[in-house]
Amino acid sequence: MTLLTWIFLFGSFLVGLIVGYFFRKFIGLKQVDSAENKAENLITDAKTKQKEIFLQAKDRAMKIIEEARKEERDRREEVECSQKRLEKREALFDQKLLGLESKQQQLQEKESHLEKIKQEINKIKEDQLNKLEKISGFTVDQAKDILLKAVEKDIKEDLFLRMRKVEDEGMEEIKEKAKKILTLVIERCASSHAAEITTTIVNIPSEEMKGRIIGKEGRNIRALEQLMGVELIVDDTPGVILVSGFNPIRRHLAKRVLEKLILDGRIQPARIEETIDQIKEELLGEIKKAGENAAYEVGVGGLDPKLIQVIGRLKYRTSYGQNVLVHSIEVAHLSSLLASELGANVSIARKGGFLHDIGKAVDQEVQGTHPEIGKELGQKFNLPEEILTIIATHHEDHPLTLEAVIVKIADAISGARPGARKDTLERYVQRLEDLEAIAKAFEGVEKVYAIQAGRELRVFVTPEKVDDWQAAKMAKNIATKIQEELKYPGEIKVTMIREKRIIEYAK
Repeated sequence: MTLLTWIFLFGSFLVGLIVGYFFRKFIGLKQVDSAENKAENLITDAKTKQKEIFLQAKDRAMKIIEEARKEERDRREEVECSQKRLEKREALFDQKLLGLESKQQQLQEKESHLEKIKQEINKIKEDQLNKLEKISGFTVDQAKDILLKAVEKDIKEDLFLRMRKVEDEGMEEIKEKAKKILTLVIERCASSHAAEITTTIVNIPSEEMKGRIIGKEGRNIRALEQLMGVELIVDDTPGVILVSGFNPIRRHLAKRVLEKLILDGRIQPARIEETIDQIKEELLGEIKKAGENAAYEVGVGGLDPKLIQVIGRLKYRTSYGQNVLVHSIEVAHLSSLLASELGANVSIARKGGFLHDIGKAVDQEVQGTHPEIGKELGQKFNLPEEILTIIATHHEDHPLTLEAVIVKIADAISGARPGARKDTLERYVQRLEDLEAIAKAFEGVEKVYAIQAGRELRVFVTPEKVDDWQAAKMAKNIATKIQEELKYPGEIKVTMIREKRIIEYAK
């Protein structure tokens, strides 16, 4: 290439650069003018919108101010109305208060007037009473007493007959129903009623055995008495040794120990102690088994094992010769049958009847009556309150629940059956004498007879000293005194007899 060509190319390139520069500058100026125009348009639109928003805000503010003024006017009007009502009520209240004060003053005046009239009436009454006392010669109290006696004399016989009629009608119906229920229950409960006697006699094969039991210088008998807590009586009675002790379980333990020692033949302190331990273990097992069998027989479950052990102790406890465990089982059966007939809770009645004498298991070791001890035992073993009530009230006159009444009746049935309990001749005679002595202590009693083995007391009164009304009251008083002073199985019927005999002779 020639120099001219290079110069031409360079000149062309230079011209192109210059033209491009001016063209770019022209386009840039155009773009700047377009952006400025857009900015101005945006500013104009913004100002327009600003004016519109300002106008809207102004209108809204005016509306809010107008609404607030309106609400304020309404509230002022409401307050003014309330104030007017209050002023009106206050004025009415003032009027009523003035009226009440006026009425109160009128009432006070009337009260004072009535008081004056009352005083005048009382004065007139006193004058009349004084005149009547002077005319009659009696005081008011004397006249009242005479009048009451006359009225009592007139109506006493009628009132007594009416009471007897109502009482007889009601009692006949009640007795008939009770007889049916009790007869049905007794027929359904077929248990043994033979009285048991806890024996304390130990038979020995020979008189030589007495000496072996006593031992050298009495060491064997002392060891036996100290370890078992009983007294052994070895006297001239042939073939027997008597065991004396307050606790029936200890007596039974002593009897078993002596029988085993006699059978074994080795009687000396070491052997005695070993035998006592063996018999105690056997006896504890028997007591527990007896309690379990009794609970199973009556269908009472869920009892504490320690309570079962206490129940088993009743096997060796007697009351009037009646075994207490057998008695408890029988009372449980009778209570459940009575409860089913009377619509009571059978489960509570059965359980309460079974546990009602639980206190007798330890009453010879703990101070207190067997109902109190039984309740404490029940609380210790967390028995229900219904059962505790039965245990505590089965000897009271008015048990608190129907189930407690049922158990009391069942207890009386079990103890009062022929052959159920055994009493000594001395106690029996003494009880009859005490019964007759209580009735003879009442004024007007002529003769008294205790019959039916002490279950009925017939009282003959003097008709001139005791009328029918007093005889009825006396019968109740005698029954109440017997309940308070005597202890007896079952119940005692008091029959009051008042008769007047007039005898004339034709000559």
